[in-house]
This record gives sequence, structure tokens and C-alpha cells, in this order.
Amino acid sequence: TWQKLTADEVKETIYKLSKKGLTPSQIGVILRDSHGVNQIKHLTGTKILRILRAKGLASKIPEDLYHLIKKAVAIRKHLEKNRQDKDSKYRLILIESRIHKLARYYKTKAVLPPNWKYESATAS
Repeated sequence: TWQKLTADEVKETIYKLSKKGLTPSQIGVILRDSHGVNQIKHLTGTKILRILRAKGLASKIPEDLYHLIKKAVAIRKHLEKNRQDKDSKYRLILIESRIHKLARYYKTKAVLPPNWKYESATAS
């Protein structure tokens, strides 16, 4: 095959990149662009997040939820300076409702603990 890396080499690279603090999607982009690995699942048989979970390196909250919370915190910070920004206030409501919806889904799938709660005051 044209693939230069073996499954074990790819897993070691995933572990190394994860320890640097990269998310699974960032790891996938780096492997695709720098190492020429198009689909990790085809090479290793499992997805990046499952590989990280097996090693105990996966983050506590899912990546999509983390980025939504990060976005909400940024908008909240913006609203502290610009209280009159009605559009941002509206967007914050939409983002926070998406956070609650996603959290409810992850609780049913047992990815988040049942007592996990998003609170804007402690999010940052």
C-alpha cells in the first residue's frame, strides 16, 4: 500500500499529540495534513476518540460541548463591555440553549454524569 505509517505508529502519534493538549479533531487534521493519513478508522480500526479513551487521555467533556461553552463565555465577556448589544444577547441565548440540549443528550448517553450542569458563572 501507499501508506507509510503502521497502525501502532499512528496510535503513538495520537498519544503524543494528545499529551500536547490537542483535541481529537485537531489530531485528525494534523495526521491528514502532515502524515498523509486520510482516515484513522481505516488504518487502526477505531476512531481517534476511542483510541484516546482506551488510554485514558480523552477529555472529561465532549469536544463539541466544550467549544459551545467556550463561545458562550466569549460572548458573555463581550456583553460585559457592550451591554447594549442586543444581537449578541440573542445569540448567547441560542448558544446556551444548544448547550443545554447537548448536555441533556450526553446525560442520556452517560457521557456526562447525571448531576452535570452548565452554569454561566462557573463556565469560564
